[in-house]
Amino acid sequence: MDSAQMTGRSVWPAELREACGVFGIYAHGEDVARLTFFGLYALQHRGQESAGIAVSDGHIIRAHKAMGLVSQVFTEDILRSLQGHLAIGHNRYSTTGSSRVCNAQPFLVETALGSLALAHNGNLTNAASLRRELLQRGVGLSSSSDTEVIVQMLAGATGDTWEARLRDFMRRAQGAYSLTVLTRQAMYAVRDPWGFRPLCVGRLNDVGWVVASESCALATIGAEYVREVRPGEIIRFDEGGMTVVAGVPPAGRQALCVFEYIYFARPDSLLNELAVHRIRRWLGAQLAQEHPVKADMVMGVPDSATAHAIGYAWAAGLPFGEGLMKNRYIGRTFIQPDERLRRLGVALKFNPLPDSLRGKRLVLVDDSIVRGNTSRPIVALLRQAGAAEVHMRIASPPIRHPCFMGVDMATREELIAHRLSVPQIGQHLGVDSLGYLSLEGLSKVVEEVSQGLCMACFSGQYPLELEHEGRGPSRPS
Repeated sequence: MDSAQMTGRSVWPAELREACGVFGIYAHGEDVARLTFFGLYALQHRGQESAGIAVSDGHIIRAHKAMGLVSQVFTEDILRSLQGHLAIGHNRYSTTGSSRVCNAQPFLVETALGSLALAHNGNLTNAASLRRELLQRGVGLSSSSDTEVIVQMLAGATGDTWEARLRDFMRRAQGAYSLTVLTRQAMYAVRDPWGFRPLCVGRLNDVGWVVASESCALATIGAEYVREVRPGEIIRFDEGGMTVVAGVPPAGRQALCVFEYIYFARPDSLLNELAVHRIRRWLGAQLAQEHPVKADMVMGVPDSATAHAIGYAWAAGLPFGEGLMKNRYIGRTFIQPDERLRRLGVALKFNPLPDSLRGKRLVLVDDSIVRGNTSRPIVALLRQAGAAEVHMRIASPPIRHPCFMGVDMATREELIAHRLSVPQIGQHLGVDSLGYLSLEGLSKVVEEVSQGLCMACFSGQYPLELEHEGRGPSRPS
């Protein structure tokens, strides 16, 4: 993953960043650019650095992309200029590739088979060696994104059809990729054989088909959820409807990122046919069983831990309450605060409710701790507002290992649980007690609803070989 400085990124991001969100639609008679805009709006939580849409009318592919939120990138005039009946869209957080407009997606190129646009959610673990191969062949690359590597591999792949070229790419690529691919006359959905990143299909009013990273985007435009794109699958959408074509066999071990259930996915989305909000409540309930404590109120860090806190309160028989108000716009501005505001840190994002906190013994529930840079000032904020005790409960195990499959998590040295024991972390955060959900408890909840999950950030057991620049490949634990 690239560690370049994220110029233009919000200065108060969540500690975990997902790679991005993808969207695609094939629908005659519909304003597909506008529908894609609203689909991306529903997926804004998955990427807030850049946004883009590519549209085909069957002859020409037109695209627009820029740095910023969906609402900042697109105007009525821009949407009106994107005419056609099939489209793909993308929201981006940078993982491989720095935060620059040249890395914004979708990527659009001309090939021997015609125009091609592509949007990618994930991270190729062998991107460095694939990039070297392209450069040795004389292929010029204009960005540092592994998505451009994918586009150029497809442009230069063997095969007289896009399906053949997609299969050729899938046989050589390693790592996470959920793709929406646009040609002049078809739209494709492609998912890696491990199924690291989510991708689902919906039906729009019997006139079209929709693909999205999450089902919440389908609901936003009135599409009906049909099913997940299966690992290793290629699906084509064209005038003949939806056609499943041969991709590559699924991996022996499925590996959907467990953080989709814990944090990334919107609570109203479905993953493997089950509501994410329900899973988060179950995680909170399991956490309460493992780490009970005498307290007056349970509260979550808004908004990502609210469902976990509700589950904890229900299982513990304690009242659930609100102790922090979140400014939902501070984290989504591209205007940098001055140095005085920067020093206020978390106070820019959260405001305490002293009447709810004064004299209370609190259970503070959060979804995860990565570096601890946000948790510590939140605890201090609650104590300043009058909380008598703060008992922190985390609805996931300690994160001790970095992610190489498309989550901008941190380096191993930056992970607080890699450096400190749980008691030491609690002391660092300034809490009265600290309890993490056990890996066994997490598995008990989530593996009942999934055929396989990647938990490498907790266990260090990666589901595939990893390629590190300059160090050669390393095998999974």
